[in-house]
This record gives sequence, C-alpha cells and structure tokens, in this order.
Amino acid sequence: MTQPQLTKNQALVFDALSASQAPLSAYGILDQLRDKGFRAPLQVYRALDKLVEFGLVHRLESINAFVACAHPQNDCCSHGTVAFAICNNCGQVAEFHDHTIDHRLADWAKGKHFKAEKTTIEIRGLCANCV
Repeated sequence: MTQPQLTKNQALVFDALSASQAPLSAYGILDQLRDKGFRAPLQVYRALDKLVEFGLVHRLESINAFVACAHPQNDCCSHGTVAFAICNNCGQVAEFHDHTIDHRLADWAKGKHFKAEKTTIEIRGLCANCV
C-alpha cells in the first residue's frame, strides 16, 4: 500500500503519535501541538479521522486514545481483526494480529448471518515489565 499524501495537520498529528511512547488522547495531542499552530480540538479530530481512515492510526476505544499503527506499510487493516494489549500500569500498547481469532470470528459472523464491519480487541492488564 502506498502511503497517502498527508496534509500538514495530519502529518503533525501522525508524527506526535509515532514519537509517543504511550497512547495519546486528542487533547494530549492538542497540548503537544499548540506551538505548531493548533488551537482547537476540531483540528486534531479532523486529522485523526483521516489518519484512522488511512489505517495509519488506531483508536483505543476503552481508553479513548490513539496510537500510530505498528504496521502501516503492510496495509494493517487488511489483516482483519486488530488486537491490542494495553498495560494498565505503564500505558504500553502492543498491537498484534492473530489469524486464528480472525477465522473464528468470521465463522461466528457467517453462522449468525452478521456482516462485521470492524473488529477491535483490547486486552487490559499488566505488561511483562509491570507484572
């Protein structure tokens, strides 16, 4: 997949997420980018919406935060289920894919005549460093 052409705001938001060691909320991103001309949350949300659409960024639903995709060059979203292990202590996020889970969920959806549009799994707990 070729990387889409990003606007200035999209590139700034993506760079902030890529450089971060932990997920960032939209307001956290806004705080980091105020000196780059960001003044309103709407600027951040517009950029985030496009970055999510492009598959460059993921939204972590359970903590209302965002992370840069760990596999943007590999067309991450084509893998099916996106899964995250989120450490409750240090905030570290590990993104992973498991094709067995993909197949089991697809079989379930097919059996229920359910058309899944998006599947995200978030596992909350303690990472190896925090156990």
